[in-house]
Amino acid sequence: MTKGLYITSAEPYSGKTIMVLGLMEFLVGRIGRIGFFRPVVNESGQLDSFLSLIKSRYQQSSAYEKMYGCTFEEARKLLVEDRAEELYSQILEKYKTLEAQCDFVVCVGSDYTKAAATVELEFNMTMANHLGIPMLPVLKGADKPITAIIESSQMLINQLRDHRCDVLALVVTHVNPTDRESLLFVLGKVFIDDFPVYVIAEDPRLQKPTIGEIAGSVHAEILSGSEEMLDGVVRSVKIAAMELPNFLEYLIEEGSLIITPADRSDIILGALTADLSGLYPHIAGLFLTGKTKPAPKILRILESLGAKTLPVFAVNLDTFSTAIAVDAVECSIGPRDQRKIAVALGLVETSVNLPELMDRVSLSPSEHMTPLMFQYELIHRAQRNRKHIVLPEGMDERVLRAAEIALFRDICDITLLGEEQDIRRKINSLGLSLEKAKIIDPLKSELRDMFTESYCELREHKGVSWPIAYEAMSESTFFGTMMTYLGYVDGMVSGATHTTAATIRPALQIIKTQPGISIVSSVFFMCLEDRVLVYGDCAINPDPSAEQLADIAINSAYTAQTFGIVPRVAMLSYSTGESGQGPEVDKVRSATHMAQVRCPDLKIEGPLQYDAAIDIDVAKLKLPDSEVAGHATVFIFPDLNAGNNAYKAVQRAAGALAIGPILQGLNKPVNDLSRGAQVPDIVNTIAITAIQAHL
Repeated sequence: MTKGLYITSAEPYSGKTIMVLGLMEFLVGRIGRIGFFRPVVNESGQLDSFLSLIKSRYQQSSAYEKMYGCTFEEARKLLVEDRAEELYSQILEKYKTLEAQCDFVVCVGSDYTKAAATVELEFNMTMANHLGIPMLPVLKGADKPITAIIESSQMLINQLRDHRCDVLALVVTHVNPTDRESLLFVLGKVFIDDFPVYVIAEDPRLQKPTIGEIAGSVHAEILSGSEEMLDGVVRSVKIAAMELPNFLEYLIEEGSLIITPADRSDIILGALTADLSGLYPHIAGLFLTGKTKPAPKILRILESLGAKTLPVFAVNLDTFSTAIAVDAVECSIGPRDQRKIAVALGLVETSVNLPELMDRVSLSPSEHMTPLMFQYELIHRAQRNRKHIVLPEGMDERVLRAAEIALFRDICDITLLGEEQDIRRKINSLGLSLEKAKIIDPLKSELRDMFTESYCELREHKGVSWPIAYEAMSESTFFGTMMTYLGYVDGMVSGATHTTAATIRPALQIIKTQPGISIVSSVFFMCLEDRVLVYGDCAINPDPSAEQLADIAINSAYTAQTFGIVPRVAMLSYSTGESGQGPEVDKVRSATHMAQVRCPDLKIEGPLQYDAAIDIDVAKLKLPDSEVAGHATVFIFPDLNAGNNAYKAVQRAAGALAIGPILQGLNKPVNDLSRGAQVPDIVNTIAITAIQAHL
């Protein structure tokens, strides 16, 4: 079985980064440990940008030094001294060491930035053969007519064949979108009997650098603005040399980088005011040139604004030199570029048949669920069954950033609730792309009267009148819940700013519980270093009865199974087996018996102490014959006090990612967020909600 593949190109800036990201994202959901390797990195003493991106995003545990063969300087020296075999042997040895520790290795060839392209291609072809892995060539189609791309493709494949390289497939990137289908058809005919061909269209969002990339390239010093704004895309560059009124006439493009001398206080204040006013397009950043800082009073204004304003930088170059340096910046994808990564993944996932590609390498499936596999499956299951999710907190920055990623990744359709003009102003100020998101203001929506009538009917037995119901529908959580109940959307995610009660109360009143379910409960997916566990209930029920605890256990097992985790349920207590007595232990013991009677095929054990549930050695001492003890994947806590403290302790002490709380038992999915939730947490919860909506 082949344990790796070699991705290479024939020229610089080919787009192989896009393909590598898409492939890595696919593999984390298919196999156990994935290795990443580069035969040659550019500089000694500096982190390779490719390795940094992959190591950061995919949590590669291998030491940096073990992920590459040698530096460019070392390779050049050995080749000049006619010691090529020594070079290949050194790289091969390091690769094989990594391969022995992994289930599969993605190897990425050189960058074509320091030697003639023909020399580097020769090296990559030879190296792939030495490593004994197939090649995945990536060809750049930017600014080329179809005929030229076809000719280049045939030349590249002929070279690979001449070197007896095993070609897995051909990928052509950065193709004019209008040419994609025609090129795909022609290349498919040319290589129909050889291998599959994939064509990825050019996306302008990947062709423009971020303000952070440019600032790093010219060694700019940040004076004000938040780190999140460094991800803003620079769509144009403007040099401000004229008077302010005339300069403002040129602020007609979104995402402009303004370059001006540091002593132009009028331009500085004018740019800040224009950006804050909302009357002009959003400004990506401000570069203040020269070897001086702005006037002290201007600096004080910048300090007082802090993260509220556009990013402002000091550049230790004159204006002309700064403009030249900015123009020379090549666009790349770094570990912090979440928007670009999302765009790149979306392009690959919609243009490349990854299962078909990897079937040609004969991968072995993983036998256990890792956090990366789990998160991969969340995204891709949601993509396969696209749903529509409403987010009531349309003014929250984290929610907006998560919504953008959800749309970039094609996870689901999104509706944002709130005052439309305010939300759009917020989106523009953050430089986000949310054109595909629908925005509804509950106060002005034509749906409000209908929702009010439905709510009155649902709560008539509670004496809810029209005015009370009408007022309730002004609240975004009630409005979003009614959208879910009546089928305008498939699910709701809230809680970034709302309390748990504000999120759940409308769901209990309107959506209600599934037939046969006595209680709504919750679970957290606890993503540890090498596994994913399910904790319930850590957010909703303060002191469940034995019957309710049995319901929670059964529902949690079903939730685990739904998301690919084999359920082995541990009913937790301060006692294991028959060793303890008392009302709390008796409650857990009774709940365990009820669950076993109701679901005889479910692997469930209780009462169990946590160490006996998770540690094989402890389990052998306390319950040696148990199928659950030492192997538990679902942990049911006896009450909210124990569960909430436990999940937070594990989250902080073990550095675990806690996804949730995920609600279970409702007729339609509504999920709560922690008010400290970060953007990835919200994206995961959106995906989970979309999956629940499909069940």
